[in-house]
Amino acid sequence: MSLILRLQQLQGEDLQKLQALYMHTQFPMEIRYYCASWIEAQDWQGINVDDLSMEPNARMLLQELIQQVNQKASGLSDEMMFPIRLKLNQFARELDQRWSISPLNFVRTIRYCIEVEQSLVDDAGGNLARTPMSDSHESIETTLHELRIMTADTEKDLDTLQQKQEMFVFQYQENLKLQNQLAQLQSLPERDPNRLAQEPLLKQKKMDLETVLQTEAQHLLTMRISLAEKHKQMFEKIKDVQHTVLEDELIQWKRRQQLAGIGGPLEGTLDQLQKWCEMLAEITWHNRQQIKKVELLRQQLPMKVPGNDLLPELNTTITALLSTLVTSTFIIEKQPPQVLKKETRFAASVRLLVGGKLNVHMNPPQVKATIVSEAQAKNLLNDNNLGMNETSGDILNNCGVMEYHKESGNLTVTFRNMSLKRIRRADRRGSEFVTEEKFTILFQSTFSIASGELVFQVRTMSLPVVVIVHGNQESNALATVLWDNAFAEPGRIPFAVPDRVAWPDMGKALNSKFMSANGRSLSLENLNYLAQKAFSGQNIQIDDYSTIQLSWSTFNRDPLPGRNFTFWKWFHGVQELTRKHLRGPWNDGSIMGFVTRSQAQDLLLSRPNGNFLLRFSDSEIGGVTIAWSGDDPQTGTSQVWNLQPFTGEDFNIRSLADRIQDLPHLIYLYPDIPKDNAFRSYYTPMSDQPLPSNNGYVGSVLVSRIPQIPVTNCPDNPSTPGSYTPQYDPQSPSSCPPSCGSIQSDIGISNMQEPMMNDG
Repeated sequence: MSLILRLQQLQGEDLQKLQALYMHTQFPMEIRYYCASWIEAQDWQGINVDDLSMEPNARMLLQELIQQVNQKASGLSDEMMFPIRLKLNQFARELDQRWSISPLNFVRTIRYCIEVEQSLVDDAGGNLARTPMSDSHESIETTLHELRIMTADTEKDLDTLQQKQEMFVFQYQENLKLQNQLAQLQSLPERDPNRLAQEPLLKQKKMDLETVLQTEAQHLLTMRISLAEKHKQMFEKIKDVQHTVLEDELIQWKRRQQLAGIGGPLEGTLDQLQKWCEMLAEITWHNRQQIKKVELLRQQLPMKVPGNDLLPELNTTITALLSTLVTSTFIIEKQPPQVLKKETRFAASVRLLVGGKLNVHMNPPQVKATIVSEAQAKNLLNDNNLGMNETSGDILNNCGVMEYHKESGNLTVTFRNMSLKRIRRADRRGSEFVTEEKFTILFQSTFSIASGELVFQVRTMSLPVVVIVHGNQESNALATVLWDNAFAEPGRIPFAVPDRVAWPDMGKALNSKFMSANGRSLSLENLNYLAQKAFSGQNIQIDDYSTIQLSWSTFNRDPLPGRNFTFWKWFHGVQELTRKHLRGPWNDGSIMGFVTRSQAQDLLLSRPNGNFLLRFSDSEIGGVTIAWSGDDPQTGTSQVWNLQPFTGEDFNIRSLADRIQDLPHLIYLYPDIPKDNAFRSYYTPMSDQPLPSNNGYVGSVLVSRIPQIPVTNCPDNPSTPGSYTPQYDPQSPSSCPPSCGSIQSDIGISNMQEPMMNDG
């Protein structure tokens, strides 16, 4: 909502204050109303009203406003608006007459009006429609509002001080004139009538004026000291709220951004943070200008300050606050991919949260991206001037110019076509693998504000990236990224992480990752299964893993017992299989997944024959098997059979749901859900009508079957196609079931229609 619309909602005392504001400044409220869009769109804060070199810019704004007023007046053609049209024309002439000789004062007046308006709106915020805020956010808003009022208060004090000093200088010059006149009289003979008549009067007048000057000098000194104390208190307040915004809120946003990389909630927009940072920039810049003005007044009229002079300290403090604000708000809005494949295009974007307010966009800075190693990143933190040109590789298309988007007020640069052409790796330590080596993308820029008065060198580092050259390295690289994103401590030395973490923390990270990829979260039973698998090589016989620590080696260096792959490789394979092929059934709850073979056997033997469940394979990466209960054809006793695991390659040929539909052995999904109810929506539609053929060929469809195992006599199973039912022949060696282990299913071909005669 625009400021003018919020002003129209003011009532009572607040409305009276608004009216008094425009009476006091003698700026027509009618112009403020009819030219509101134009006035609120201008960057009034971008003009330093104490810098005479900015006068042409101020004069241009004045002329543009006069033009806006005339245009509005000419557009009021209705008869009822005739008096308003006349008033606007009159106001346009008065604007030119009043401020054409002092356009900087015109800008100062508009800025003051807008600041007071904002304060009135903020004060009345409880009565206006507002989004509920957290306590910390409310505290930040309140403090920033108080700082605005304090800044306006010190601005008034400074104006009063300047007027008093100008009056003092004038009176001092008058005293010098009296002193000269008195000296001229005293050069006359003592008995000269003019000297006798005027000398006593001049002496008395000079004495009276010197008394006034002495009093005024003491008053000026007191005002200077009082203003310095106010600035000191305000700078402490600025420092505290800036720390809250940068070290709490911005760091939390960066942490959310990091966790989003492993499936956490999205970090949210930067709009609120930018609003706070822009307000801080505005307040800090105004106070710095006030300090500069105080220094100028002191130069014009030097006066010794008793005790400790606060001004040098204040100048250093406010400049340091501004520097911290600018360098801390140069951030990566969109991170580059954390698994970075060589010679593959990638993107990233960088944003300066205070760029619009400080007019950085008036001379758009260039940003350069380079890749640096973990050791180089550490060195950069230890020495701000070190290694600005050090890199660990070459990135193509790594330079861009920041662009200012007027509608949003954002100053950003987006790198859309970067590509890592070459990488230089460090010597690996001990048993460290290539996929455990971390790099970072370093973004750097240099820009100035206030016509080059202040120059900032800014840089920001991306989240750690792992560089790979082959796709088969991706899984291990993702393990490094997961461990880093989940367990990195704020303010760490790049890129230190603990070697061991508590299992509950790892469980949260795995759940976040799995849920982000597949929708449904992992249950407590699933997480307990994962804990048993992760610690299977350590002979830990407990049910509660909340106090157990998981090491990096156990996570992704040491293979699982009896396997040639690690815990993470197994988990990542399950996650990817589910994401690519099983997401729907997983979210429906149709896949039990995380269950051992013995647990599956116990569950299925407690149910009638034909019950089945799906569990992730223990022996194969990215595999899922179907376990079902049925009679042993040799003994006639009920037992549990396990199909050889299916992988993603199998599901590229025929989906899980279609394979379940093919097999008449599978009747009820554990515990008692008819399989059609669970999987019908995922069946591939089949038509009974012959498919049209334009080339003389007919299509066929692949069908799964289990030749070794007969279909158990079981309740009516209308979903089972009779033509797919395999027959068991006990005399056929090829159809004898194995005594134990997994059963392999075959793929048969069913013609969709009778073949047509064709020469092909």
